[in-house]
Amino acid sequence: MYKNWLLSGQKAFFDVYLVLVFGRIVIFLCDDLMKTIKKGLGIVLYERYAKRVIDLVLGIVILVVFSPVFLILMILIKLDSRGPVFFRQKRVGRDKEYFSILKFRTMRTDAPKDMPTHLLQNPDAFITRVGKFLRKTSLDELPQLLNIIKGDMSFIGPRPALWNQFDLIEERDRYHANEIRPGMSGWAQINGRDELEISVKARLDGEYRKRMSLLFDIRCFVGTFFSVLRQDGVVEGAHPMEEQKG
Repeated sequence: MYKNWLLSGQKAFFDVYLVLVFGRIVIFLCDDLMKTIKKGLGIVLYERYAKRVIDLVLGIVILVVFSPVFLILMILIKLDSRGPVFFRQKRVGRDKEYFSILKFRTMRTDAPKDMPTHLLQNPDAFITRVGKFLRKTSLDELPQLLNIIKGDMSFIGPRPALWNQFDLIEERDRYHANEIRPGMSGWAQINGRDELEISVKARLDGEYRKRMSLLFDIRCFVGTFFSVLRQDGVVEGAHPMEEQKG
């Protein structure tokens, strides 16, 4: 009888021990899950609301302030070569929805439309004189302020892929980078830009999505100015079917 009582006590102790162990595991997993949910929720709220308000207000302010520059560049483009002032191109936006990106035209109208710039025998022959300056200073990107105000883009985010850059789009899916608005500049752009391999670029875009916050956006925003001044990672005609550098 004493032996049976001892065995029952050991079994009860073991059952309690198992309950405590599994209980701690469940609590740990739930706590980790809640932290993940809170972090993810914070990113979603920032990207869809706070960041959108910042983009809209800042976009309007910069557009107004730089309106004289817009006007001067538009006149120079028209005087330099025949054709439209703006260049439109089909790009991939948030959740892989298509939109038309805007840029200042930097190439002649007779430039091949469906051929990568780097495959042209003499790409410089198609780039206008004003276009060379715009590319060098990245001023050809200024019209994207209109894309930002409209809501197609953000100031900071993954650069919008061309509709036919299937390898980049697929690679970004692995990091959920296609779920946020593309940007005029981003974490990948200040860490190599056109020189980056697709896998590296997609990984950096995914890293940006995970770290996205006001402070990180400010860091990317400031880094963009230094990157443009140094002309880091610019490779002319690096993207397929693209009229300009990206």
